[in-house]
Amino acid sequence: MNLERGRVLILDDEEAVGKSIARLAEHLLLESRSETNAEAFLKAVDQWKPTHIILDLVMPGMDGVQVLQRLADMNCTARIAISSGIGGRVLNAAYRSAAEHGLDIACVLPKPFTASELKEFLHNSHVVASGRADRRRMDSKAQVTTLEDLLSAIREQQLSLVYQPKIDCRTKDLMGFEALVRWQHPTRGNVMPDQFIPLAERHGLIGAITDQVVEMGLRWFSGLPNSTDLSLSVNISAKTMGDMGFVDKLLSSCHEARVSANNLILEITETAAMDDQLLALDLFTRLRMKGFHVSIDDFGIGNSSLALLARLPFSEIKVDKSFAMSATRSEESRAIIKSTVDLSHSLDLTVVTEGVEDSATLEFLNDIGCDLAQGYFIARPMPGDAVEGWVLQRQDSARWDPS
Repeated sequence: MNLERGRVLILDDEEAVGKSIARLAEHLLLESRSETNAEAFLKAVDQWKPTHIILDLVMPGMDGVQVLQRLADMNCTARIAISSGIGGRVLNAAYRSAAEHGLDIACVLPKPFTASELKEFLHNSHVVASGRADRRRMDSKAQVTTLEDLLSAIREQQLSLVYQPKIDCRTKDLMGFEALVRWQHPTRGNVMPDQFIPLAERHGLIGAITDQVVEMGLRWFSGLPNSTDLSLSVNISAKTMGDMGFVDKLLSSCHEARVSANNLILEITETAAMDDQLLALDLFTRLRMKGFHVSIDDFGIGNSSLALLARLPFSEIKVDKSFAMSATRSEESRAIIKSTVDLSHSLDLTVVTEGVEDSATLEFLNDIGCDLAQGYFIARPMPGDAVEGWVLQRQDSARWDPS
């Protein structure tokens, strides 16, 4: 494969270290530059357009966190490795901060790092960076969404669903699906929920979208083989809590689709549940009385998680994906997941961990007794007509697995 030659830019206050990394980059046929001064480094980012960056956190003058903030302001699309001899907790915090600023953080390289660790980062990063830049341009274009567009989408039923499987952490059996709404715009293509759900909430359209999502999801779910042994999760908005007719409409939809309330899980974010706890208490109590399950989504990133667990009748907790995605490198994330599992089980709650992207994380979840998992390692969200093929392929893989 012929690839554009990558460009490595290094910021390290120790000139010898920067030159050593640069020599390795050149050995891998990559162009390289090293700087010991943050301002000179940022000027090089702007003018030279590196495809990947190696950044030392502890710098005189402007420190590495400030540099990362400047890179985010510059919309830098290079792939970044954070390097430092500082402790692992601080490195991981810097990693999370940079990622939340929208930067493409590939890894942390605690000093002293090995040549093989450095080589792995340098060998692959320029290919990824190019694709990420394209995605950022596409995302920027896709964010222009008008009320008229959304009204047309609801009226013309342009909304669709994709489904992400959930499996048992111990047996690896399929346990259910989460339904995720998508909008296939006629000219802009796929529009993601974070680009239109807030607009729908502001203009009182979220109820109509929820009705369509529930109807589509139940219709699809009712046609699944052995659906009575599975669950279907649907996300609901905080605005739904003020709709006094929601529970009755939901029951009617389930009856029409011949789906038991016991098979449906309503997910609401921890932050949304905090907005009006009295409305949440009334709605969730009615849902549970009618046989539905209620899940607290994105658990662990809100302000009053424990108070919510004590007050509201949840049946399931979904651990926020940020913890699973950092579990293999963060002792703190592993501790948070384990404590959440232990606490939830003491309250007779099912625990689902999102964001599982590798076998090591899934094995860790099994070891600590987590109930269910979902994430890209298991399967990406897929259209309903692709689920049967995925299930058959998974069964074939298990049949021929020598383990």
